[in-house]
Amino acid sequence: MFTIAKIVISAIIIGIITEIAQRYPQQGGKIAALPIVSLLSIIWLYTQGEQIDKISKFAMNVVWGLPATVIMLLIIGFTLKHSMNIFISFGLGITGWLITYFAQDMIIKNIIN
Repeated sequence: MFTIAKIVISAIIIGIITEIAQRYPQQGGKIAALPIVSLLSIIWLYTQGEQIDKISKFAMNVVWGLPATVIMLLIIGFTLKHSMNIFISFGLGITGWLITYFAQDMIIKNIIN
């Protein structure tokens, strides 16, 4: 039952953001940039009784995903601005995300070792 509640609450929040973005694209983009999914995930983990150290590790790992996410969104925004098909834009953006994520991972592993 809790899983269904999480899905419904999360879907409502996403739906509200989508409606705002439809009417006010700039404000919707700013709201969507908020770490809503991360915060919801932390709330759900906490309410399910997850240990604080695991929640902390989750939060820190979200930070490592930010550079790749920024690259993905820049690629999608740029390609859509230049009238590229949305699905091609998504594909290029996800490809950019993957390349950035794995490059970042390799760089960090080389620095640590």
